[in-house]
Amino acid sequence: MSLRKLAFIAAAVTMASVGTASAGGPRAHTINLGGINGVAYYTEEAGRFHVVATLAQQEGLPIRVEAVLAPGQSVVLSTAKGEAGLTSVELSREADDLTVRPVAATN
Repeated sequence: MSLRKLAFIAAAVTMASVGTASAGGPRAHTINLGGINGVAYYTEEAGRFHVVATLAQQEGLPIRVEAVLAPGQSVVLSTAKGEAGLTSVELSREADDLTVRPVAATN
């Protein structure tokens, strides 16, 4: 089994256990950064969102990125410039929801 598949299975298991802990449970959001893909979700802790994103290349080791977001805050994940150029997504807390959207490259 590839490490990428293992990362997605681990994220799915985590989502299942987190989802049963809160009413309605958090939603998983997919992330596509060209050759790097993954999933992001959040849990609420003391009025803040603990956001976790797990990312991996086809056969590369997965990485996990965590951030704590208050209302109105965001974090940007991006790839390095390559043949496809810079690819970025923004994970934003808007009220009581997490949004994931592509953003224009600035560098």
